[in-house]
Amino acid sequence: MTQIPTNLEEAIAQAQQATQAAIADGMQRFQVEFAIPELKIMPVAEQFLPVLEESDETLRVFFPDAGAAALARRDWGDKPYGVRGLGELKAAIQPEETVFLFIEPSSVEVKDVEAVCDEIGDRTVILLNPQMEDVATIGIGYAARQLRERFLNSFDSAYYIRSLEGAALFRCYPSPWQIWLEKDSGYELLQEFPSRPSGEQIDRALMGNSDDEGAQTSQPAPKTRSRKGVFAGLQQFLKALSQ
Repeated sequence: MTQIPTNLEEAIAQAQQATQAAIADGMQRFQVEFAIPELKIMPVAEQFLPVLEESDETLRVFFPDAGAAALARRDWGDKPYGVRGLGELKAAIQPEETVFLFIEPSSVEVKDVEAVCDEIGDRTVILLNPQMEDVATIGIGYAARQLRERFLNSFDSAYYIRSLEGAALFRCYPSPWQIWLEKDSGYELLQEFPSRPSGEQIDRALMGNSDDEGAQTSQPAPKTRSRKGVFAGLQQFLKALSQ
């Protein structure tokens, strides 16, 4: 069983392993998400990329805009694959490209990303830290929300980690979705789910009242829980990433 990571580097390594497993199993569309506040995606993407660079597949990397892509090309140096922004003239899909990584696309890029994915067809598409779920702040309408939901529903999750209050929601493919509970001795597995649990399912699990079909409970939730949160020891590291 994969253990919940204790730091970001360990989480990235797990995400790489989950990505390899997902591709080996033929998963064509999936997401890799580090739901960590204030996380700067550029250094995370740079650490994540070797798992795709070392494969026999031909890679293409997309950023939401040309400016972010140019910054990546400057910081990462010469790469044997394209690093482009959505909509760039040089961003045309090539027949030999087999794996496509979209880095931190947001809700406003859903239509553009979907159009590129339609052109990509049945080749591998990975969304790294997509920011497509929170639409309230950008005020998009009902039709756009439907488009976003339909598009995201076409993706599985290979890796996911999010801090809860005294717990964490975690998934590392091929393991199931899990809730880990924070205790004085560290995190312990509380419950597993065959698919991503809803907010209500998470609340019931943390209250020790889970009766979800297919869910497996490892232990009852205690009455009191710490509020330090997952990655409590990463504060300085995350500050360095945000500089």
